[in-house]
Amino acid sequence: MSKKIAILSTHGFEESELKSPKEHIEQQGWTAHIISPESGSIKAWAEKDWGKEYNVDKTLDEVSASDYDALVLPGGVINPDQLRTNEKALSFVKDFFTQHKPVAAICHGTQILINAGAVEGRKLTSVNSISQDLKNAGAVWEDSEVVVDNGLVTSRTPKDLPAFNAKMVEEINEGKHEDQNL
Repeated sequence: MSKKIAILSTHGFEESELKSPKEHIEQQGWTAHIISPESGSIKAWAEKDWGKEYNVDKTLDEVSASDYDALVLPGGVINPDQLRTNEKALSFVKDFFTQHKPVAAICHGTQILINAGAVEGRKLTSVNSISQDLKNAGAVWEDSEVVVDNGLVTSRTPKDLPAFNAKMVEEINEGKHEDQNL
C-alpha cells in the first residue's frame, strides 16, 4: 500500500539523518516530502561543515498532518533548535500525535518533541547531550540504539540509522497507534 511520509526540517539538519530515512522510505515505494517553514531549498550540516542543499517539497503553510501517514524528525543541532520555537512546526508535530500516527525522531530531533509536549511518560532515546532535557520534560530516557513507544521511534546518532530506519518502516506499516496520546 502506498504511504506518504512527511520529513520536517529546516537549515542545519544533519545530512545523513534526513538523507538515509528518506532513501529508506522511497525504497519501500512510498513518497517522502521534505516539509519546511521556508520554500526553495534547505542546507544540510554534514558532520563538521555545511553540506548539500535539499529541495523543499512543501511548506508548513501548505500541509497538515492529515495529508501524511507518518512524520520523521531529523536531528542536527541547528535544525531542531529552529523548529522547536516555530509554532506552526509544533502544531504540525502535535497533530501527528493527536491523530495517532507514527513519529520517528533521531539525535537532536527529539528536542522538537519536548516543545510539542509529546515526551512526558514516554520511553525514548536521543543523543546523550540532550538526555537530561528529555528527562526534565518527563521522558523515560534510555541509552539504546532504537526505542519504540506506541508508534514513537527514536534513535541516538547517525550510527543508529540502520536500526532507526528498520523500526520506522515497521511502525509505519503498523499504522495508527490508538493508545498514543499527547
